Amino acid sequence: MMLKRTRAAFDGVSEERWNKQIKRKKKIKHTRQIVRLSFATLFAACFAVLFLMPIVLTVTNSFMSASEISANYGQVFATSDTGGKVYISERVNLKFIPDMVSFSQYITVLFKSPEYLLKFWNSVILVVPIVIFQLLVAAGASFGFTRYRGRIKEIIFFVYIILMLMPYQVTLVPNYLVSEWLHILDTNWAIWLPGIFSPFAVYLLTKYMRRIPISVMEAAQIDGAGEWHIFSRICMPLCKGAMCSIAILIFIDYWNMVEQPLILLADSEKHPLSVFLSKINAGEIGLAFAVATIYMVPPILVFLYGEDYLVEGITYQGGIKG
Repeated sequence: MMLKRTRAAFDGVSEERWNKQIKRKKKIKHTRQIVRLSFATLFAACFAVLFLMPIVLTVTNSFMSASEISANYGQVFATSDTGGKVYISERVNLKFIPDMVSFSQYITVLFKSPEYLLKFWNSVILVVPIVIFQLLVAAGASFGFTRYRGRIKEIIFFVYIILMLMPYQVTLVPNYLVSEWLHILDTNWAIWLPGIFSPFAVYLLTKYMRRIPISVMEAAQIDGAGEWHIFSRICMPLCKGAMCSIAILIFIDYWNMVEQPLILLADSEKHPLSVFLSKINAGEIGLAFAVATIYMVPPILVFLYGEDYLVEGITYQGGIKG
């Protein structure tokens, strides 16, 4: 209070006027923050609408009748007499609200055409074992990289990083040659084995597990806990959020795989739904929207169910939540 009076007296300004000036400056600063926040929110909302528009368009169009879909998008999928694409001379009519809601596409997909459900279950059979066993392999390998340090192990871990940085297109040829040598080509094992031993989960879980304070493990070791108890009673409970986060990322990644089944599975009957979606011909435009909607349901449910674990896995750091 004395400081305010001294400053006001020094500047030749009354204390009341001085307080008004301070309040005005605070109000201007607060207004500027609100304006900046509003512009940032509007900018993010525009991008969110752009990203959600294809999903909303796919879901709403799946409830259109076949005639309405053909009238709106028929020229996009039309082909010439020679089998090539036709040049689109008119603007495509994007409709988000159907004139009449129809469930005929879903009835055809779920009840009249078992081929679509077969492809869906092919995706489940290929992806679920990869998620489960990749987490098991990553848990054991990450514990080993965390507990036992050494030059050789650091070199091996560096090799894991190099392999993780390589795209699928680079490793497809070696995977094909190894699968052919093991006589597992054109079987589910050709997809399972490279997926189970992928370095992605090992790298992420190792970096996460190394954040656990060593003192926690040493205290348990002094109390007589063995390596198995340290692994099962300390590391795994603390890494629960990270395990769920990695499981979500693995599921979404392999649910959308296309290159691996195309190269490693010659039998089209074993292809997942992600590959089959691109093979829907021009006469099944309406079914394409319905199948795509069904195809999006599992990743969305997995994300919604594990959203809290995903956030926890990102914010949690070695026993301390940030």
